[in-house]
Amino acid sequence: MSVKLLDMVRAHKFGTPVGIAAVCSAHPLVLRAAIAQAVEDGTPVLIEATSNQVDQFGGYTGMRPADFRALCLSIAAEEGLPADRLILGGDHLGPNRWQSEPAEQAMAKALDLVAAYVAAGYDKIHLDCSMACADDTLPLSDEVVAERAARMLAVAERTAADAGLAHRPVYVIGTEVPVPGGAHEELGELRATSPEAARATIAAHRRAFAEHGVLDAWDRVIALVVQPAVEFDHLRVIPYDRSKTVALRTVLDDEPTMLFEAHSTDYQLPEHLRELVEDHWFVIKVGPGLTFNLREGLFALSHIEDELVPAEQRSGLRSVIESTMVADPGRWASYYEGDEGEQRIQRRYSYSDRLRYYLPDAAIEAAQERLLDNLAAIEIPLPLLSQYLPAQYDRVLRGELQNDPRALAMDRVKDALRAYAFATNPQEVGA
Repeated sequence: MSVKLLDMVRAHKFGTPVGIAAVCSAHPLVLRAAIAQAVEDGTPVLIEATSNQVDQFGGYTGMRPADFRALCLSIAAEEGLPADRLILGGDHLGPNRWQSEPAEQAMAKALDLVAAYVAAGYDKIHLDCSMACADDTLPLSDEVVAERAARMLAVAERTAADAGLAHRPVYVIGTEVPVPGGAHEELGELRATSPEAARATIAAHRRAFAEHGVLDAWDRVIALVVQPAVEFDHLRVIPYDRSKTVALRTVLDDEPTMLFEAHSTDYQLPEHLRELVEDHWFVIKVGPGLTFNLREGLFALSHIEDELVPAEQRSGLRSVIESTMVADPGRWASYYEGDEGEQRIQRRYSYSDRLRYYLPDAAIEAAQERLLDNLAAIEIPLPLLSQYLPAQYDRVLRGELQNDPRALAMDRVKDALRAYAFATNPQEVGA
């Protein structure tokens, strides 16, 4: 709920280094893992649908905002998470999906997009108009980005009022927004956002909100997206170096309800995630890193299946994924360069995990279910579990985890989530 997020921001502002992870994934097993982890930890969970996954037309998942909300609520009920501990957000809401269209045409769709999210009851709205449209002059100025964000905010506020929502959404703004899903190109050295740029962004948005008559929503802008010099590409992760953000951290000292939001924090070490939260990145987002771990778990299980199941009965999950991606290269070919062998490695193992776009494919879903059903019908020998999923093997031996393929795959996702629980829970600081 938006009220809970505001309370957490205030607690952080008063000196408690609390934060929250934003789970940016639409895969049902990832969602179930995140919700189950929140049940175990006794914490709220923030799940965000991105504008390419879920939109008013269905996105690449086929789900509209109300559909995704219903899915999350259904899983929460099954896992025993109270509805008031499920917080839903919309990530990169803006013209992202329609950048090839003229700005006004793209923005008309963006306004409908944000209205659909707010009407469906989403608590946290990321207003992201940082991307250029077909007829824009580059680079986009802070003023252009802020004016478009203010238009979206006005629609969001009007939609919330018309829907009679008990609590209005909270918002995230910012112009230095990393590309959704990780960098497209090989990374060099990254620089943190300059304090001057961050202050200019805040000032531009405040002016635009005033011009559009929505400045009263300013105290519900809980986060500013800035670059803490953290990112990943296909094969490399840039770790957080807090020495690069010393000046930036002071920018929000005079903003009583605003902290930072960090994108592309996937694959950071737990201690670096905790430093981000301590340094006022209240929201730390993770997306591809979760389906990356899920893929690792499923691939490990498919190797176990190769050892235990007759060839004619196997799922062939790995080969089904590969053949599907090769037959339909549109969602990875522009990202992965190199020769055939290099592209094959990137398709399967890249940090940017373009494989996740293919997981909803019917043939892949069928192979995944066959894999899980095959292994559920037999007992996985512990030595094989040790070979392919050693962390899960340890938990099975301790009695903390069932030796069940679905539970094992979910627990591999939880390995990523545990790092975020460590980083965002202030009770863990100093442990």
